[in-house]
Amino acid sequence: MVSSVIHSAVTASCLWALPGVKTHLVAFDTEVVDLTDSVQDPVQVLMAVQLGGGTDIGKAVVYAAGQIEAPRRAIVVIISDFYEGAAEHVLVSQVRALCAQGTQVLGLAALDEKANPDYDRTLAGKLADVGAHIGAMTPGQLAAWLAGKLG
Repeated sequence: MVSSVIHSAVTASCLWALPGVKTHLVAFDTEVVDLTDSVQDPVQVLMAVQLGGGTDIGKAVVYAAGQIEAPRRAIVVIISDFYEGAAEHVLVSQVRALCAQGTQVLGLAALDEKANPDYDRTLAGKLADVGAHIGAMTPGQLAAWLAGKLG
C-alpha cells in the first residue's frame, strides 16, 4: 500500500528530528528491509522501497524487537493496515512480549489517499488488548497523540 509507505516515511522523518531519539525505519512485506540510513529523507525512502505482495507484520516486529537496547526507554511504532498475511498469533505474542518488558508499542493505522483510516480493526483490537496503543492520524496529529500516550 503506497499510502502506508508515504505515511511511514514522513512519520519516521518527524521522529528522526526529535532530540535524544534514535530512530530506525523498517519496511516490510514478507521480507524486512531496514531503511534507517535513509530515514532523514522521506523522498529517498520512497524511491528506495520496492516491496510487493504479502504481509508479515509479525516478522517486522520481531526484527524491530531485536534493535531494542533499553526496553523501558524504547518505543516501537507499527504503521500498518494490520491485514496480517502470516500467522496473527506471532504478531500478537511479540507485541505482548514487548509490552511486558516495558516497551511502548504504538500502532498507527494506515491511511488511504484521502487520509481516512484503512485497517483491520479486529487485529488492531487484539494488539490493543495485549497493551499496544492504536490510533489513526496524520503525521501532523502525531505529536499530540504521542504526548498523550507517553506522558
